[in-house]
Amino acid sequence: MRLSRMIQAVDLHAAGEPGRVIVGGVLDVPGDSMYEKMAWLRANVDDLRLRMLREPRGYPASCCNLILPPTRPEADAGFVIMEQVEYPGMSGTNTICVVTTLLETGMLPMVEPVTELTLEAPAGLIRVRAECTGGKVRAVTFLNVPAFAAHLDAVIEVPTLGTLTVDVAYGGMFYVIADAEPLGFRLTPDEGRDIVRVSEMIKAAAADQLPVTHPEQPGFSGITIAELAGPPHDPANDGRNVVTVSTGKLDWDKPSTWTGVIDRSPCGTGTCARMAVLHARGQLALDEDFRHEGILGTVFTGRLVEETTVGDRPAVVPTLTGRAWITGFASYVVDPEDPYPDGFTVGDIW
Repeated sequence: MRLSRMIQAVDLHAAGEPGRVIVGGVLDVPGDSMYEKMAWLRANVDDLRLRMLREPRGYPASCCNLILPPTRPEADAGFVIMEQVEYPGMSGTNTICVVTTLLETGMLPMVEPVTELTLEAPAGLIRVRAECTGGKVRAVTFLNVPAFAAHLDAVIEVPTLGTLTVDVAYGGMFYVIADAEPLGFRLTPDEGRDIVRVSEMIKAAAADQLPVTHPEQPGFSGITIAELAGPPHDPANDGRNVVTVSTGKLDWDKPSTWTGVIDRSPCGTGTCARMAVLHARGQLALDEDFRHEGILGTVFTGRLVEETTVGDRPAVVPTLTGRAWITGFASYVVDPEDPYPDGFTVGDIW
């Protein structure tokens, strides 16, 4: 049997969020930076993303990462993040999955009790500290790119919902953040379908009414993801959130297109965005842990370690700590007679 484009990958989850890491089958791609490599993939071989994330090889909740040689001498490895409708500059769960893969498979040497390394993401260099014992990565802490609030208490009009007050912040992607309680949500798994529908509507309205562009990386622009925020369910934690990742483009006249999937984790860059908003309001100080629950009750711990600026905007430098677990190893192929080499989506779950 003749097969083409065999891809080797490690499957993991970080606090419940599935993540796939490609470790073989793609040697390198053109580009003088990881951002340029990301842009080349998006423009020339987006079929790789579709193949790995759509059915029958993928699933709506999945993310994928491609490990590549770094372009910066201080980096140990590079990676490009691929999600259902975009190539983010940075992602927390994906970073945790990549670090766990690199160390637990031996692609980079593991040093116990702490391994320090640097990754090159499209958004910039990411410094990592991994706590390791018994050949396992027990916790990953990374120093994220600067996060900042772009809009505070902005008023938007959302069809069928009315007037809402929201925040917009960058934590590696641009998030619109809305309070969950006025919308009637406690942020529990049984509310999932309604959370997705409402979040997609808020995201589409905010993206249209609140244009944003990264001051130093204009290739990153526009609100692409929505976050509902609320109080914690566990008093040991500081907040709870649910992030909805789009799986299609919303058409206001077609409710069937209001599709997305909930991040099963507390969302790394979403946590950083929320911390930036809280700091801008004077509600979260530097060097203070922020324990953030996701919809499953799993927790990421964030911390703001420095104030800085991004362009002319006040910003903060966050760290985030979480853990991932390997769930499998696989080789993915395309039969030349396969009618769905780039996968498919069906409206029941997409």
